[in-house]
Amino acid sequence: MTWSIIAREPGSGAFGIAITTKAFAVGARCVFAASGVGAIATQSFTNPMLGTRGLRLLREGVAAPDVLAVLIAADEGRAIRQLHIVDTGGRNAAYTGERCVQWCGHRVGDGFSVAGNMLAGRAVVEESFAHYADAKGAPFAERLLAALEAGQRAGGDKRGKQSAALVVTSTEDVADIDLRVDDHAEPLAELRRLLGIFNRDVAPFRGITPTRARPSGISDPREIEAYYAERGRMFRFEE
Repeated sequence: MTWSIIAREPGSGAFGIAITTKAFAVGARCVFAASGVGAIATQSFTNPMLGTRGLRLLREGVAAPDVLAVLIAADEGRAIRQLHIVDTGGRNAAYTGERCVQWCGHRVGDGFSVAGNMLAGRAVVEESFAHYADAKGAPFAERLLAALEAGQRAGGDKRGKQSAALVVTSTEDVADIDLRVDDHAEPLAELRRLLGIFNRDVAPFRGITPTRARPSGISDPREIEAYYAERGRMFRFEE
């Protein structure tokens, strides 16, 4: 009912997930990622406990293949589940239950994997996989989204389209990018539009935001105004 790509970007250590489906609000229940920990996509009659418990195990230093083995062994619904995981070492592990709806399957690469079920065919996963593998040097979020777009051109979810999500997390307790399209006729096109707005209106000004290293961020009004001015925007606390 869904397909997704998860990855770790080697240079930055960032984790990313892009996912889409013909179901409502896929980003609310299938996507789990944490900075310095890992990323998990749980799908096909989703069990969100696989995401929450999986992140706990990754935080304890358990490698992705061992996390997957623990999670699947404990889930009595494993035959209808699909799950893939990447950890801080770039190790990937993926599982597709034998009773997931056809076409279903996964492919694991170097630091990334693609998995899907109830798809138009194998080409959906293969095209997403190939596009990501060939797009080295592209911005991480763009690379993830473009991989799904390639899979959509190959047929996507055989029931149609409805929701999508994109999450990237690197060094902070909150995600760098966390975008969701919960209900839309063209969810990937809408997700691309939102990513464009994020890159225009949010990304250039993230230096103001509180971080682990600077817990209060930039809070002096004069510094904030100057920060905006340096980036070609006007912002005034007093008009």
